[in-house]
Amino acid sequence: MRTLEEVQATLEIAKLKPEDLQSVTHCLSFGENVSSADYCLMELDETLCKHIEAGKSLVIRGDKNEHAILCSDDKTYDLKIADTSNLLLFVPGCKTADQMKDEPKDSQLVHAEVWGFSSCYWELKLQRPKLKKLKKLLMEQPYEGPPLRTEEQPREPEQLYTSAELLERIQASEEELFSSLQKINACEIDGFWRMLDFSYEMKVLGHITQLVDSESWSLTEVPLSTCLQELGCLEPTDMIEHCLNCYGRRYTTDDGEVHFSLDEAKICRATAQMILQNAVKFSLAEFQEVWQQSVPDGMKTTLDQLRGLALVDRSTATHTISLLRVEDLPEDTLERFNCLFSMREKWTEADIAPYIEDLCGEKQTTGALLTKYARSSLQNGAKVYNSRRPVQT
Repeated sequence: MRTLEEVQATLEIAKLKPEDLQSVTHCLSFGENVSSADYCLMELDETLCKHIEAGKSLVIRGDKNEHAILCSDDKTYDLKIADTSNLLLFVPGCKTADQMKDEPKDSQLVHAEVWGFSSCYWELKLQRPKLKKLKKLLMEQPYEGPPLRTEEQPREPEQLYTSAELLERIQASEEELFSSLQKINACEIDGFWRMLDFSYEMKVLGHITQLVDSESWSLTEVPLSTCLQELGCLEPTDMIEHCLNCYGRRYTTDDGEVHFSLDEAKICRATAQMILQNAVKFSLAEFQEVWQQSVPDGMKTTLDQLRGLALVDRSTATHTISLLRVEDLPEDTLERFNCLFSMREKWTEADIAPYIEDLCGEKQTTGALLTKYARSSLQNGAKVYNSRRPVQT
């Protein structure tokens, strides 16, 4: 243990003036068996600090073949190791000079033991949750309706997932995961999360829209109880209600009855997907005619309803349209742009924007992404974008 006199003598040898230094001197010593592997340090922003101080948890998620990410209740962070040129020492109970300014002079020499050290720390960066895997897992065994009566036993849940299992497998916070489950129209059946087979989903939706037409109901005043009563003999009532929740807005009338207002854009979009999924390309004019005839009476189709679902090609005399779903594209930004530019060499901003909007970070625009990953030029007086790098096929 050094004395204050020994410290002052050391300062004189080093030709340092005490008045140029902090008023508190820490004499450090290393405990037995201290190594850099004892502790991992993590740099937290103010939001995460308050999260931890409130007694909440942070969870590291990722399979063995995935890069680890860290999740709070509602945010996802990338975990990266950052090196530092200064050795970081872990000294429990250490006080700075400001914290000791009111203490007696004889306490200005502090003996502290180093419990651990490190030359790197975990750096966190807010990122988009990785949700592409969610739909892939749920589509391993989509729900195609109740089992037929001729089946002796229901199928075993070999490829079905509970909420807890999805949280273990998917690199996203709990709030982001459940928000995505709702967005992709997943539902919980017997404790397992399922996605409806698209053909089955459209079959149930068709029953609902046919009932609305036969009863001459307003599209904004569809009674839940009557739907369940009339259609319960065709499909499970929970599937009917699930489709109403997916394709309508639920509300309660003044007399306490639950009604739904059907969402025109969602129903038109789903109908377009049903038409396009069996064709490589479709004449745009022919498609628009068939599409309008296929939606319920009173609904109007517009190409704006197909953002991120279908792509129109106007480069030939006969304009065509084809199915291109944004959820089928790579999650990685560079891979996404490479995939898009391998499909089409030059894009207008209006065409490519729906397929890169989900890549934008906080306060980032599609224009900023295009500036970074594409170069612009004029083609027939219109601005178009092509890849900055050779496209990998």
